[in-house]
Amino acid sequence: MQKHTTGKTCSIATQGTKYALVVGDKVYTLDTSDQAALDNLSKLAWEEAKVTGTANGDTISVKSVTAAK
Repeated sequence: MQKHTTGKTCSIATQGTKYALVVGDKVYTLDTSDQAALDNLSKLAWEEAKVTGTANGDTISVKSVTAAK
């Protein structure tokens, strides 16, 4: 089942060579080929960020990443 995320503010972590979104005790793998989103993920690793995209199980297809306000 797919679910559209509304852009929650959560922590970004690295998971091997991939990025993950940590929401409480839930971990989502972040998937994107968009270079701007990858650059922002790299800058915001281990920080709080707002991630917008589409969730499918434990994976989120990322549309955008911005610093938390």
